[in-house]
Amino acid sequence: MQIRGAGKIACAGASALCDFSDRYEGESVECFRDDLDAAVKEILGSRPTAVSLWNGVHACIRDIDSAKGLEEARASVSENAKRFVEMSARAVEAIGRIGSKRIRDGDTIMTHCNSSAALEPIKRAHDQGKELKVYATESRPWRQGILTVNELADAGIDVTLIIDSSVRTVMKKVDKVFVGADTITSNGTLINKIGTSQLAVCADEARVPFHVCSETYKFSPMTMFGDLVTIEERGCEEVARREELRDRVKIFNPVFDSTPAKYIDAIITEVGVISPGSVYDIMVRQLGDGIFKEME
Repeated sequence: MQIRGAGKIACAGASALCDFSDRYEGESVECFRDDLDAAVKEILGSRPTAVSLWNGVHACIRDIDSAKGLEEARASVSENAKRFVEMSARAVEAIGRIGSKRIRDGDTIMTHCNSSAALEPIKRAHDQGKELKVYATESRPWRQGILTVNELADAGIDVTLIIDSSVRTVMKKVDKVFVGADTITSNGTLINKIGTSQLAVCADEARVPFHVCSETYKFSPMTMFGDLVTIEERGCEEVARREELRDRVKIFNPVFDSTPAKYIDAIITEVGVISPGSVYDIMVRQLGDGIFKEME
């Protein structure tokens, strides 16, 4: 939890493999592949829900089997990792540029947790001179909303921190919702910070457009073939101290929840604004026909 946000986690994973490759002192490509495989498993095991990490890591190692020697293998991992980090930064910039067009002067926006992709359109719209108000949820239990409100305040934006349970009350004042994504499945379902589905349902009730801001590398190719997304759970100590509770009390602390596609008005990506139903086609187009052979 030292690094938060699916995009930042993916870049951290790619950077870790770059560092691993640059510092590797083994003497054969066979040993490098074995050690790299162990490193990949450790990195992926750290955050099982964020498909961005899976996609980022596999972007780094995609050429490893064709490398003819140790130096070529090391170079391919390092170069692919740097390319992925650069691509991620460009994607967020593009999402900001595209998403800002969806924001009008005078809009009041609600956001959840702390997503670079979701905040970029808001900051870009503010830089264009649009007057905005933002409500940001506290996002318990880690309170990532504190990061969000401070970031927006530093940008000069009128921002208010709200408790998670006030979403339905505050939604009456909101024009649009902008959230990020940890994973988007092939049928357009959004997996994101716990509480996101609450915003989506309340927005639907209030007729408020619900926007998801997501780089396309957060689309999950595994879900095209029936794999389910693992919802990460964390320890009870994040929610309450053990001494506060009776021995028989249990705590359920999921990190993410699932928002069905029917609640999503638009997904803002670096390749444009798409509907949830277009996610499958985007994945096939970007990954190519080879993905079907890889997943067999």
